[in-house]
Formats: sequence, structure tokens, C-alpha cells
Amino acid sequence: MQFRRNALSKLQSPEELDVPVRFARPQGRLVLAVTLVVMAAAGFWALTGTVTSKVSAPGLLTHAEGTYLLQSPVAGQVTEVLADEGRTVAPGASVLTVRTERGDRPVRAVAGGRVTVLHARLGSIVTTGADVATVERVTDPKAPLVAVLYPTGDTAATLRVGAAVDLGVQSAPRDRFGVLRGRVAAVGSTPQTQDRLRSFLGDPGLAARFARQGDPVAVLVTLDSSPATASGYAWSSADGPPQAPASGTPVIGSVHLAAQRPVDWLLP
Repeated sequence: MQFRRNALSKLQSPEELDVPVRFARPQGRLVLAVTLVVMAAAGFWALTGTVTSKVSAPGLLTHAEGTYLLQSPVAGQVTEVLADEGRTVAPGASVLTVRTERGDRPVRAVAGGRVTVLHARLGSIVTTGADVATVERVTDPKAPLVAVLYPTGDTAATLRVGAAVDLGVQSAPRDRFGVLRGRVAAVGSTPQTQDRLRSFLGDPGLAARFARQGDPVAVLVTLDSSPATASGYAWSSADGPPQAPASGTPVIGSVHLAAQRPVDWLLP
């Protein structure tokens, strides 16, 4: 009871009413001010700033028409090879000759293009339907290369036509030449089965590699041109490599997704 009387008497005494009350120390006011400034800056950035993300996908450089496997219509022994690797052949031109029981039969190019690989050599024994050559469809030898990427279906759904693409080219080290610049020209609407990949790429091994994680979607990327580089294409470095990459060169494409405001992540 004595403690209670002392407390009540102290509350009733006006002797300390003129003493200023300290609500916060100077250090506390500084921390509060910094916190308010940071929160204001974060709010401004969330409303006006943008964030860009990327998705990656494997692919290769090629010509837009693709590649096909030339197969022998007959069984027998190759007695003559009429086309060299790297040479352009016309539609219907004889690529090699196969000797059968009924005489020599030519194996002709289904479509014009450039012979990239000869699978059958002079003296080889081939069966009906055997792969004898890989031919890249090239209607115009001066036509620019394109890149074809093969992301999964879920990833392809996030891509948009016109998006910027950075292509890491296997034959051009990134630390020396940077990345090849391009833009998404088209996004496929249907998944590519391994058979369709094989038909376009002309390479069963590549088809199996791109289809390893399921049926991917083909994404066509046009390459940015630049008269200032030796290759004729735009690179992130000033001049890029001393020559243009070859068709069939593997690439890893990083596609820029649409920029978003941070505040959009918080909104339903």
C-alpha cells in the first residue's frame, strides 16, 4: 500500500511537467529516415521499373528449308560417287551409282541443295532404303543462315515473335567473340516428334538429342545482319569472328522474355 501511495502522489505532482519528453534517440530517427527513403525508392521502382528474364534452348544454325536424308531406292554396291561433300546438286541429279542384279541404277537427289555428308562410299554395300547422303536444301547459296531452337512446349509458350535472342555459337568462343544477335521470327504450334526432327535435320543423332526431354517445339530465329563484321552478322563484340559460322553449327539460344513491372508480380 505504501508503494501505491507514493506512485499516486508522484503522478499528482506537477513538478516535472515542464521537462521535455524524449520520444526517440537521434540514431533512431536516422534509421527511420533511411527506412522511409528505401521504402519510397522500392515503391517507385516497383511501379515504374522493369525486369527482363531469359530462357535457354539448344538448337543449330541452318538454312530455312532444312535438310533431308537421301536414301537408296535399290540394294547393291556403290560403283560410282558423282557428288562431293560441300558440292551443290540440282534436283534429280545423280549423286551416286549402285550396281544391282539388273544393272547400274542411279541414286538421284530428291531436291536441290548442298551435299553435307556422304554416308555411302565407293565400294559400299547398301540396302534398299539405306541412307546414302545428307543434303541441305539450299535454293540460294547466298541466302543468310537462320537458327532453329528446340525448347520444350512449356518454355515455347512463353516466347513471343520479335523477342531478342542471344546465340552462343559453339565454333566462336563467347569470351572472344561474344554472342550472335537475332530475333524470334516464328514459334511452332505443334510439337516436333523425333521422326519430324530427323526429316528436317537429316541427322538421327541430332534428332534424338533434341527430343531427349520430350517432343520440343521449333522456334525460328532470324539473325541480325551487320556490314561492319567479317561474317556479315551482328555480334555482341565489335567485329565478331573472322568468318561466318557454318550451317549445322550447334548453338544455345537465350531468348529475352517480355519485360515486366515488379508490381505485376503482386497483382492477381
